[in-house]
Order: sequence, then C-alpha cells, then structure tokens
Amino acid sequence: MARVITSLGPMGPGDVAAVAAIETAVFPDPWSEQAFREELAAPGRRYLVAEEGGEVVGYGGLLVVEEDAHIVTLAVAPEARGRGLGTRLMLALVEEALAAGSSHLTLEVRVSNEAAQALYRRFGFQTVGRRVRYYRDEDALIMWALDADSADYAGRLAAIREALR
Repeated sequence: MARVITSLGPMGPGDVAAVAAIETAVFPDPWSEQAFREELAAPGRRYLVAEEGGEVVGYGGLLVVEEDAHIVTLAVAPEARGRGLGTRLMLALVEEALAAGSSHLTLEVRVSNEAAQALYRRFGFQTVGRRVRYYRDEDALIMWALDADSADYAGRLAAIREALR
C-alpha cells in the first residue's frame, strides 16, 4: 500500500543532504549540496520538500523574477514515483509563483524526459524552443505557461486539485 505524504512545505538547511541524495539518484549531472545551500540563500527562490514518515521523498524549486516564475528543479525519489507526488509538488510551486505575483511560468526539460513533459503540459506548459546542449549530454525544451494568473488557468488548477483527491 502506498504511503501518504505527511507534509509538503518549505525546504530548510536540514533537508539539503536528503535532497542532494535524491538529486544524485535521479539526474545524470546532479547539483551538489553546496549548490542547494546557495539556492536557499539566494533572493527570489522558493524551495519545497515533500516528506513521508519524516523522510524527504521529493522536492521542487522556483525562481521568481517580477511577473515571471522559473521552475528551476523538480524531482521525486524513484521509490516514491507513480503516486501523484510530482503533480502535488508542481501544483504547490505554481501556487507559490502565483502568490508571489507571477503571471507567466517557464522551465527547461530534457528532450528525452517524456514523463516530465506530460506533467508540464497538464499544467498548461507549451514548448516554445530548444536549448542546444543545455544539459551536458542533451538538449532541453523550453516550455512556458502564459497568463497563469487568468481565470482559465485557475480552472485548470482547480481540476488538477480535484483529480488529486
């Protein structure tokens, strides 16, 4: 039986080691613990962690610059996948962006990461370009969700929230 997320909240310095461990398990070119510490200290950043039973099982990060919000990172531990955790984290990041006054959302995603692309399309992101060799070994798709502060987008988020129940 799948465990239930017991909390979804701000990432703190005490979460960095667990987040970096997930990062290493998930990404071929992972960020270091120091990179996460620097991100947590930088202005305009908001990072969240998801925990089950007191253990970090996912995280996401956001950079807010005026009306634009950039989803910097999103990852779920391999053993915690398939239970909607990525959707919950993404929803929380979008809500953080909107609360900060953002109107538009952007991100980059590996061209090979079809599961992530499907998640982002669910949130209204559309591919608008490609960054050649953005990752050391692969190109990235540039995706945007415009007018995230609109009534139509609010309806999209409501439907996603309802589907998570």
